[in-house]
Amino acid sequence: MAFDTWESYFYPPPDEGTLRNLFDERDPVVLTRLEYVDTARRQRELLAGQVAIPRTYDADHVRAIHRHLFQDVYEWAGELRSVNISKGAGRGFGDVKTGEVDELLDDVRKRVAGTEWGRLDRDTFAERAATVFAYLNQAHPFREGNGRTGKVFMEHVAERSRFTLDFGQVTPDVWNQASQLSRPDMFFYDPEPASLVPVFRAIAQPRTTGPATPPAPSTGRSAARASYPQAARQATTQPLQTGPQRGSQARHGGPYMPGSGSGTGLGR
Repeated sequence: MAFDTWESYFYPPPDEGTLRNLFDERDPVVLTRLEYVDTARRQRELLAGQVAIPRTYDADHVRAIHRHLFQDVYEWAGELRSVNISKGAGRGFGDVKTGEVDELLDDVRKRVAGTEWGRLDRDTFAERAATVFAYLNQAHPFREGNGRTGKVFMEHVAERSRFTLDFGQVTPDVWNQASQLSRPDMFFYDPEPASLVPVFRAIAQPRTTGPATPPAPSTGRSAARASYPQAARQATTQPLQTGPQRGSQARHGGPYMPGSGSGTGLGR
């Protein structure tokens, strides 16, 4: 089936609120539960090294992760989205109509390749990792499943460093708030990763054996940004105090909405 319009990703009425899925489940609540159970199993396979994914750190790498995680859930697993999406107020995610998603993913690749990860101390690792993830988050290359894909990708990045990532060191709310605040302001291209730095500092745990070898297969936000906790310990415990212009939006992104291509229109 072709997924080339916003509506094509969904079932027709009366189930238009549910993404088409390989379970043929029409209840979105049940689908969410099935999706998380299945992708958690697939994620364990990836992290155990049971699946060979070349560490190229480019669009193909990101797509391979998504394809494995969601292969049992969505027909379009591993395929870049064909529609623009947004979440919350402000600028939408990467614009598919201008090639911005591809450009953002290429920025991810360049930043991974251009960093000597094995030489970084914890603070510098947090800064570089936050920047890589901010570009990946702004690309948001898939219709669904960007967060889970991004976390696995960042674990692959961390393999090149002296650190592992323990996402349990921060709450989902803190992670989501920091991700939301890293997005570019309206009409700007580059994300602002400052809010993610204390989060990556908190989840970065020293690796006892040095940089890892990838396992072989076994067969307008400035006011809110300024108030974001800067210390790693604060990042794990302090809720974000948002400015009045943001209301509750930075706390809860809400569902994806159709995007209007509100990027710069110029790539950079």
